Amino acid sequence: MEERFAQMEREIKRLRLYSLFLILLVVSAGLFAFSKSGMEKFKEITVERINVVEENGQLRMVISNKSRSQQNLFYGKPLNPPIPGGTRPGIIFFNDEGTENGGLVFTGSTDSSGQYSAFGHLSFDQYNSNQVLYLSYQDINGQQKTGLHIDDWQTSPYWPDWRAAYKNAQKLPDSPEKEALLHKLMVPEEGRKAVAERIFVGKDNSKTAMVTLADRMGQARLQMLVDSNGNAKLNFLDAQGKITYSLPNR
Repeated sequence: MEERFAQMEREIKRLRLYSLFLILLVVSAGLFAFSKSGMEKFKEITVERINVVEENGQLRMVISNKSRSQQNLFYGKPLNPPIPGGTRPGIIFFNDEGTENGGLVFTGSTDSSGQYSAFGHLSFDQYNSNQVLYLSYQDINGQQKTGLHIDDWQTSPYWPDWRAAYKNAQKLPDSPEKEALLHKLMVPEEGRKAVAERIFVGKDNSKTAMVTLADRMGQARLQMLVDSNGNAKLNFLDAQGKITYSLPNR
């Protein structure tokens, strides 16, 4: 009897060793396969944020919820003064140098009084600057504007330096000097704004479909319109926004 028990113990030990060997073999094969392909397949994942990075760890794209959304980065560092994160659910893109260069963001909610707001925005940024091409939908409790925008952004001075100077000027006490400084920053030379919307193709709150072409001051100079009743019109405007000629001329 004692010999039989001893034999059983030896068999159990062999089975344990065999099982451990099989487990190690399966785990090793799995790790080898994963390291070789660098890929895993999932039917579904639930996350709050995904960072897409280069091999050196540099950020290229962030997909996130609102609270974990990425702050604005310039060459991989926060702007000065910084624009905090936690406000932009969606996707933010970064260029080869770690600078934000566009994104897809969206919001929509109703407050306690029943007023709602919704926003959708797909943008592409000028190099080392702000957005110059974007699709935008904005609806503030029925006050809606939707369309394609093309903007001018000055290339000099450097956008972060310009932005910092403008933010600092805004903090100054109200005075004629402050207003003159803000104007100088916004209109660095006669006939040219630092930022100006040049083209808009879309629909405004009056449900008028339009194509608007503007000058470098952002002043509309040519408008092609179809109003909510289906009436079509072509307007030519001067630098002060006054209509100088219309078709049909009535």
